[in-house]
Amino acid sequence: MPMIDVYAAAGTFGDPRALAQKLASELMAIEQVPDIPMFRQNTAAFIHDLPAGNLSNVDGDSNYVRIQVLTNAGALDRGKQLAVVEQLTRIAAEAAGDPTLASRTWVLLTEAPDGGWGLNGPPTPMRSWWLPPGHRSPACRPASPQSTSIATRTADRLGLGHDPAAGVSTSRTPAHHRLVVAFLPGD
Repeated sequence: MPMIDVYAAAGTFGDPRALAQKLASELMAIEQVPDIPMFRQNTAAFIHDLPAGNLSNVDGDSNYVRIQVLTNAGALDRGKQLAVVEQLTRIAAEAAGDPTLASRTWVLLTEAPDGGWGLNGPPTPMRSWWLPPGHRSPACRPASPQSTSIATRTADRLGLGHDPAAGVSTSRTPAHHRLVVAFLPGD
């Protein structure tokens, strides 16, 4: 779910798409999330080119960059916060070809509270995904017996293999990124 928004005067970056991809990749690396489709497809950066007259400080300068990073609450400890600010600032300055841009780049770290974001449906508290079926948020329960359960949808989105008969999903990632999800009764 991590999202990055970069705001700068139009023309600041020669290749905005390459910048977006590099920022998203760096954020994934700093967060230390598994390199699986769920995270690769849902960690993104958006480069917003502002018209020259739409950006200014008090002195009238318009050569500033604002990078806003949105993550799940608690995803970044203090060390990771410092790394995000340092690395995203460095990447932006390199992409602009202007080392002095680092002193004019603001990085804002924002956390989405539990249930304050959604993926593939309504906002869903993450903690309720792992509760027994009777205690889950309605958004985490199948709408009908014919609907795909949240556990199966989650396993599919995470790029996991799953065996409903065994009640277990495992990742197809290297051993140091092994992720196991146990299906709860009713899933």
